[in-house]
Amino acid sequence: MIRVLALMMLPASAMAQVAQGPANADFQPAFENQTRAPALPETRVEVTIFAQGLDSPWGIAPLGSGQFLVTERSGTLRLINKDGSISAPLTGLPEVAAEGQGGLLDVAVSPDFANDRTIFWTYAKAVRPGFVTAAARATLERDGSLRNAMDIFVQDWPIRNGRHFGSRIIPMADGTVWITTGDRGAGDRGTLVQDVTTTHGKVIRLNADGSVPRDNPFVGSSGNTQIWSLGHRNMQGAAIGPDGALWTIEHGPRGGDELNRPEAGLNYGWPVVSYGIDYSGADVGGGKSSSAEYEEPVYYWDPVIAPGGMMFYDGPYRDWQGDLLIGSLNPGALVRLKLEGGRVVGEERLLTDAGRIRDVEVLDDGSVLVLRDAGDVLRVTPR
Repeated sequence: MIRVLALMMLPASAMAQVAQGPANADFQPAFENQTRAPALPETRVEVTIFAQGLDSPWGIAPLGSGQFLVTERSGTLRLINKDGSISAPLTGLPEVAAEGQGGLLDVAVSPDFANDRTIFWTYAKAVRPGFVTAAARATLERDGSLRNAMDIFVQDWPIRNGRHFGSRIIPMADGTVWITTGDRGAGDRGTLVQDVTTTHGKVIRLNADGSVPRDNPFVGSSGNTQIWSLGHRNMQGAAIGPDGALWTIEHGPRGGDELNRPEAGLNYGWPVVSYGIDYSGADVGGGKSSSAEYEEPVYYWDPVIAPGGMMFYDGPYRDWQGDLLIGSLNPGALVRLKLEGGRVVGEERLLTDAGRIRDVEVLDDGSVLVLRDAGDVLRVTPR
């Protein structure tokens, strides 16, 4: 049964500690295109529990029939039904390495799912001598089993630790698939992230069968042809914007979480430059504007929001139309960004008492599903 939690006004202004470094009144933008967004007017929202009883859920995707696929990081894929009930584990998944931050991660549905019944997911895979981020696809049978599961991407250079797997996956109507990877926290000062022959800290673009699109930026060069962009730290959010482009969000170290709109072949700087500092307190090269070699983020946070999944709002609530909704893991919130002309012009923090929000899904009726690490799914309806 769906239970109403609250009808609340959630404060934005007190929580909107946002881009452009310290929150002092005379702070000036470090570069022309960055904004230090003011707090948006507070939104009244109704919050209900849609489903509960999940084990460390990580990704959620609608099937178009009132049902949703949801991943549990321990390695289980389940269905959430229209009434909020949760299915038994679906069968047919490959072995998942639930190691540290890794496990069964994102899930997505083919744009033509009604006809091809294809689903995609990302996961941590054991590959000697360690672990990598992988992406796979399968056919979802009507009995809930997966058929013909196959990897379409397996990251190179296995790392023994269990950190920074990324990752999100977005299948597109043109038959391509976006996959985000993390730097795997290798402690190599970015050798792999800045190396165009490896897939660490990269946006990956493939065809749905795992082959490489001919227009990828490193086709015909010495770079890895799977790569779209490089210099990323740990991208745990990705979404297609109203402009039709891919947008990503990544964890910085101490400060410096970034929102980017990755472009073909460009370098986003990690770990040579960052707006955050190392956990030791050491500098990570300062702001990016000092070097034309690296691309500026569209927006960044200091202190961090520790971003999870995100999605652009497309629904009947006009004040949110085209806005970006982001799950925050620390301090925990639903973060709303308003964009105009590709620049962030306002920010609101909602559900600031909801804890760690892992993923976000906008529904056809304009409500928003929020997936929490605590093991439940909230339905958030702007009023």
